Amino acid sequence: MIPIPVVVCVLGGWCVIYLADTLMKSSNSLKASYEDWLMSYGLSISPFHMRLHTALFNRLFYSWGRWKPRFLYLWFSIGMVFGIVAMFGSVILLGKTLMQTLTLMLTEAPSGQNDRVLQVVVPGVNLPISQLTYFFSAILISGVIHEVGHGVAAIREQVRFNGFGIFIFIVYPGAFVDLFTTHLQLISPVQQLRIFCAGVWHNFVLGVASLIVLFLLPAILFPFYYTGVGALVTQVTEDSPASGPRGLFVGDLVTNIQDCSVHGVEDWNSCLGDISQKTQIGYCINAATLQQLTFSARVYRRLDGTMECCSNSSLTDVCFSYSNNLDSHLYACLPARKAIEASQVCRTNMDCQKDFIPRLCVTPSLENQTRLIRVKHPPHLDMLFVGHPLHLQYTVSLSNFVPRHKFLSIDLPVVIETMCKYLISLSGALAVINAVPCFALDGQWILNSFLEATLTSLIVEKQNRELVGFLILLAGSALLAANVALGLWMVTAR
Repeated sequence: MIPIPVVVCVLGGWCVIYLADTLMKSSNSLKASYEDWLMSYGLSISPFHMRLHTALFNRLFYSWGRWKPRFLYLWFSIGMVFGIVAMFGSVILLGKTLMQTLTLMLTEAPSGQNDRVLQVVVPGVNLPISQLTYFFSAILISGVIHEVGHGVAAIREQVRFNGFGIFIFIVYPGAFVDLFTTHLQLISPVQQLRIFCAGVWHNFVLGVASLIVLFLLPAILFPFYYTGVGALVTQVTEDSPASGPRGLFVGDLVTNIQDCSVHGVEDWNSCLGDISQKTQIGYCINAATLQQLTFSARVYRRLDGTMECCSNSSLTDVCFSYSNNLDSHLYACLPARKAIEASQVCRTNMDCQKDFIPRLCVTPSLENQTRLIRVKHPPHLDMLFVGHPLHLQYTVSLSNFVPRHKFLSIDLPVVIETMCKYLISLSGALAVINAVPCFALDGQWILNSFLEATLTSLIVEKQNRELVGFLILLAGSALLAANVALGLWMVTAR
């Protein structure tokens, strides 16, 4: 959940801002100068909303809008086609997402929630607090690129550009452009479509560009970082079972988990996934060594049916099960590191029959979801982890990129990679949501202009065309609202 101090700071901050604004505007001596100051900077303040409007970038926008007119015409014409397709596609996607959500609600299968393309994101619930900087930065960048598209397209179509602005709503940043409405109404529906579709088109292009950068990142960073040699540890959560004197440290290079080779983060996640789904792997131990390491202990059954033969206070010993020719249910409490550190992995005793040396396959006797996992990170001693594989996966952060020189930061590739992923998802989501034929979104104006461009000959009366548009917008708004409401319920109430 969202930390209470964060909620208090956000609410308290907005209360202070709104109270100060109200006091300044009610003061006889300060009101005039304060309002002049607000007007000079284009600032406006209302409850949980603040925005800045400026004409400072007008010259830059006009230079962009008048650059290579033929290219811009082709660019925004492609964007118009994309915007119209996206409008219909967004309705299909929202409809599919709604059906998936309803199915999950009826079947009580929360595991399938990650299969949905669109999901409601709530900071502190399904978005880690540590990722908020990436989240809000990606929203702001996506919003600015979106509005730049509208502004440049408007200037290309000879619509007067009044200014550009940014805003903050509660904690969410955004951007907007101010266009001369009269000019916008005078141009043809096709010209309007180029302007209204430019935002979602630019969001799509931003997402594709971020995807290309993400795909080419190993090649881009090749002179400074190399990949394919393991997974580099970039962070270990303080209370993680993987921390400690024999655990993982920032800068360690993981090369193996059990008998699974690790060449990158994808291998790390895949290996841990396999370990969690399969039964606990065993280790080959010389029969004589097994006799030396074993000490007598009482064997008892846990609540889940598994067997325990070590003292609960032991931090280094683990109960192992094994079988010999006479008995298939033997247990031994062994010092874990001595028993398995240089051992070959196995499933049965047959896997250990080599060099005519009598060896047995001993398997850790642990609770159902618990695993004993050996992690190689040379030149250090192997880390022995006892716990659920997901705990190891979620509390250790890794990177594919290993610095070629010591002065290079291990975090830079992670920052670029994470930022690209957020831009892909959030810019894509902004394109989809804005294309929905819904009140107050770009989809409303795209739909109206599309109907004017296509239905004029079929529905002569403008009032009737507006009625058709209103009904479609009503349905689109209901579809979007249902997705948001049920999505929030799935994230928070469940």
